[in-house]
Amino acid sequence: MYEKFYGFKEQPFSLMPDPEFLYLGDRHSEALSLLEYGLMHRAGMVLITGQIGCGKTTLIRRLLRNQENEFVVGNITNTHHSFGELLKWVALAFGLEYKGKEKVELYEALIAFLKEQHAVGKRVVLVIDEAQNLTPQALEELRMLSNINVDKDQLLQIILVGQPELRELLLDPALKQLAQRISVDYYLEPLSPRETFEYVRHRLAVSGGDPDLFDIEAIKEVFMASQGIPRLINTICDTALVYGYAENAERITADIVAEVVRDKTRGNILPIGSQRDTAASPATEMEHVVV
Repeated sequence: MYEKFYGFKEQPFSLMPDPEFLYLGDRHSEALSLLEYGLMHRAGMVLITGQIGCGKTTLIRRLLRNQENEFVVGNITNTHHSFGELLKWVALAFGLEYKGKEKVELYEALIAFLKEQHAVGKRVVLVIDEAQNLTPQALEELRMLSNINVDKDQLLQIILVGQPELRELLLDPALKQLAQRISVDYYLEPLSPRETFEYVRHRLAVSGGDPDLFDIEAIKEVFMASQGIPRLINTICDTALVYGYAENAERITADIVAEVVRDKTRGNILPIGSQRDTAASPATEMEHVVV
């Protein structure tokens, strides 16, 4: 819609997780380094948590894309409270037959698969997104799976990705043994005002547009409304581009972003702008940004 008007080759603020658009600010760079360390040193279990929309899934996709030749990756993305048997979902994630099989048969098939991959020099990683929805019983089963090894080599590495509730769940004394197996643990914070500025410019540039399309006052408005959460930044900026296109605006100004925020918050559907009155102003930090 607005791509041609603003000279984009693709949408700069799509809500779909895309490793090509990953912005490596201080927080995401540190998280990626720790995750890479965990994989390279065969950490049995890795934990990454953060608020909804902070970029956890995009970060994991970037991590695994960089290692795709060495790893076989299984993804479980649709966890929920009526999840069912964990082993069936693990089998499905790795393309193994699971229909009509008992738990023992599923376990034996998984062991055989892991040993086959180990024999040809492949390492196996299981990524579980939205892991806060797993029951304590399912999490305990994961701990048992992390015990699978050949000699000193651990055959299955597990990456748990979830919201802050997952950290609270792991404090349950019943899950103490699981918590002790987590070798790498990172909590991904929202972006700072400076990082928000750089994030917006980064995505504009990656999509082939002008990184100065949003003026600094507009980005201040974006930060105040989003509190640095990337998914909310994307929602606000994408809509601002639609509004800008409709108004034939050459640049996205603070007035355009403010209009977007007013419209988005009118029905209280999206959690943006609710902390504008209580949040610390980003003005001081952004005043030192060189445009």
